[in-house]
Amino acid sequence: MLRRALSLLTLLTLGWSWSAATPVKTYIPGIRHEYQRFNNCGPVTVTMALSRWGSALNQYDSAPRLKNGPGDANVSPHELADYARAQGMSVHQGVAGNRFLLKRLLAAGLPVIVETWFLTADSGGMGHYRLLTGYDDAAGHFSALDSYLGPLKLPYDRFDELWRAYNRTYLVVVTPEKRPVLEQALLFHARPDVTKRAALRHALSDTERRGDAWAWWNLGHAKLALGDARGAARAFDAAYAAKPDLSQDPTRPARVSGGVPWRAGWYSFGPLEAYTRTGRFADVLRLTGEILRDVPAHEEALYWRGRALAGLGRAAEAQAAYRAALGLRPGYAAARQALGE
Repeated sequence: MLRRALSLLTLLTLGWSWSAATPVKTYIPGIRHEYQRFNNCGPVTVTMALSRWGSALNQYDSAPRLKNGPGDANVSPHELADYARAQGMSVHQGVAGNRFLLKRLLAAGLPVIVETWFLTADSGGMGHYRLLTGYDDAAGHFSALDSYLGPLKLPYDRFDELWRAYNRTYLVVVTPEKRPVLEQALLFHARPDVTKRAALRHALSDTERRGDAWAWWNLGHAKLALGDARGAARAFDAAYAAKPDLSQDPTRPARVSGGVPWRAGWYSFGPLEAYTRTGRFADVLRLTGEILRDVPAHEEALYWRGRALAGLGRAAEAQAAYRAALGLRPGYAAARQALGE
């Protein structure tokens, strides 16, 4: 135990030294920007990242592989990672990132896909991917390519406020030859066990310090990642019960109650998994019904609805839900396995 603690302390010390050695400003050139079509931020952002390594793919190549059609509102980080790997790339997907890690990666010439909350005057809050391409400590901002807004600067504090909505999730896409460079920049962030516990610590701190819906939402996902479904369910309950922050959700419909922004469940499925694993099938049916009312072509909601129906012994309805999910995404392995069972 002492040896493990000392090893982690060494990694943390090395990480601090590395961050102190990064230049005060850096920018990665040669990355192609592309504006998105409807609901295409994921397909665009991953192909922008691939362009760093010479790829000519664009959203018209990636979207048919990543989405079931224009009505598909969500492409999860693991789907972006799988797509990049299918192009022969090496990918690191992590949580609990921080500014120092992002700077190390960018200083090493590695652009970073980040999942953030996004606000527009007409549509309100939603999930959104951006590609970080540089930073400037003197100006206090990251440089990013945004598929909706174009190239832009993200002030450090404002960026972190938007990034925390997804437990500071990030992806780095590199060629296999660049994998050693990536691992050197990641240091202890390359270890999933360490980053999962870091995400838990950050979320616990956030719930004590701020206690808002995002803090409890992140705590639920962090507990679920560590296998604590009951603790995760309690955290998600607290997220839904929190006071709404209309600055994060300015266009929420009047029918929506609770503290979680109304589109949050389109992109993150921790509550559905936690409630399913703890036998709260009625809650899963209620939440998936709300998602499907607004996004009928949502295969993940259909899958979790099938799980809840199966848990209630409604086998024929569960099979119909799984088949509907597979009709939207024929390669949906979890739905195919559940249907087979």
